[in-house]
Amino acid sequence: MRCFILLLALLVTAARADDTRPFNPADYPAGVQKALHYANEECDSQDGGAVTFAPDTVRRIDLTGDGRDDYIVDFRDTKCGERETTYCGTGGCVMNILVTLPDGSVRPVFDGYVRSYKIVASPVKRGAARTVRFDVHGSYCGGFGAQACVKAKAITATPFAFKQP
Repeated sequence: MRCFILLLALLVTAARADDTRPFNPADYPAGVQKALHYANEECDSQDGGAVTFAPDTVRRIDLTGDGRDDYIVDFRDTKCGERETTYCGTGGCVMNILVTLPDGSVRPVFDGYVRSYKIVASPVKRGAARTVRFDVHGSYCGGFGAQACVKAKAITATPFAFKQP
C-alpha cells in the first residue's frame, strides 16, 4: 500500500512539473508569435529590459466553432524588465484575438485594450461562434474611464474593433 501511495505522489508531482514549464513563444503558430513580438518591440522602445510572459499569456480555444484552435493573447501579466504595467493602462491591458483559417494560417481579428473578458458558455448550435464579453474603458459606451462598459462580440474570421461614440 505504501508503494502505491508513493507512486501516486510521484505521478502527481510529475504532472504538476509539466504544468509549470516556462512559456515559450515557439510553441505557437507564426501569427501568434508575431502578436507576442509586439511585447518585445514595446519593451525595447521603453528601454525596459527583458520581456517575461506569464504562463497563461496565450489561451488556445475554439472561438469560431470550426473545430480549430484559435488564440487569445492577453498581456495582462506580461512584464517588461521590472515594470508590470507596460502593456496596461486605464483602459485595461493589450489583448489580441487570432483565429485559425481553413488553410491553417492565423488571422488577427482583434487588437485592443480590455479590462477583462469572459467567454460566454458554449453555443447550443454545433459549429456556432463563441461570444466574448469584454469589459472596456467607459468611453466606448459614451461615458468616462471608470464607468462600466461591456461589449459582446461573436468571434468569427472577420476583424473587429470597438469604437468610441
